[in-house]
Amino acid sequence: MFGLFKKKSEADKLNEKYQKLMEESYRLSTSNRTLSDQKAQEANEVLKQIDALEN
Repeated sequence: MFGLFKKKSEADKLNEKYQKLMEESYRLSTSNRTLSDQKAQEANEVLKQIDALEN
């Protein structure tokens, strides 16, 4: 309960963005493969940013 007002770190924000993009990519994979690939590429870019923060 006390964690409600805890600020998220940059890595946490990027992880949420990555998960959201991957879910959207998966959802689009059945209807529009081009958009699905584009979302997957965006997710990979976010993953690279996460790796850069961790190192």
